[in-house]
Amino acid sequence: MTAAKTLPLWNGPAPLSHGTEPHDIPTLAVYLPEKSARSTPAPAIVICPGGGYWELQMEAEGHHIAQWLQDRGMAAFVLKYRLARDGYHHPAQMLDAQRAVRLARRHAAEWNIDAIRLGVMGFSAGGHLASTVDTHFDAGNPGADDPIDRQSSRPDFAVLVYAVIFLDGPMAESGTTKNFLGTHPDPALLEKFSNQKQVTPQTPPTLLVTALDDLVVRPEHSRVMHAALRKAGVPSEIQDYPTGGHGFGYGRVPDQSPEGWLDHVAGWLRQHGFWPGPSKT
Repeated sequence: MTAAKTLPLWNGPAPLSHGTEPHDIPTLAVYLPEKSARSTPAPAIVICPGGGYWELQMEAEGHHIAQWLQDRGMAAFVLKYRLARDGYHHPAQMLDAQRAVRLARRHAAEWNIDAIRLGVMGFSAGGHLASTVDTHFDAGNPGADDPIDRQSSRPDFAVLVYAVIFLDGPMAESGTTKNFLGTHPDPALLEKFSNQKQVTPQTPPTLLVTALDDLVVRPEHSRVMHAALRKAGVPSEIQDYPTGGHGFGYGRVPDQSPEGWLDHVAGWLRQHGFWPGPSKT
């Protein structure tokens, strides 16, 4: 199965847009499961591929994941967000990701997805973006002219895979920080978008996945996030794998990914009521 359609996030120029080239237009690829395979609205995930905010690993950290989920009855949306190499820094990426959640929620009835089982998933720098959506969200603007902007940007769950979490300190990934915030970032923004510091009891249930031999984004990123989630009383889990390195994704050739890691993600989603089937709520 393939994406049913690819939509621009905005009708017209995106906020802070520099032009009308393809790289100026953030999009969402829509993967919907077969209607005949589901009697209830499907849960859904917005997927944020990684690439250091400089490029996007759209296949192994995007389309391949979406197809795997689609084949199992879950809806998935692959986000193409704006990048530093094209002159975009914060807040463009955050606006893109929040808009993707709002857009999916707005189309929930049309696409037969469950608006209260809509999560985010991100890899590496895309994991940082997903963790930003996980911790910086709003209920929407009820007075907005655009009906999409009236939707909440809060995801119902998050899956953060070898994710960048903090942007400063000796184990920060400096390239991601520079590409997200620019060459001389404001210390207040370094603090604000070190997302373990923004966890509250309202943060959605969150799963972290990491490989212990990851030398690019150290497992400490996932550990500090997990500790913050636990302290706030947020349902959370960390799935550690002894090998896999960084960027294993799904469907690469050769495949370096930990065996069965997506099945374990599915198990966590099922445990918390976010897998296809009747909602627990």
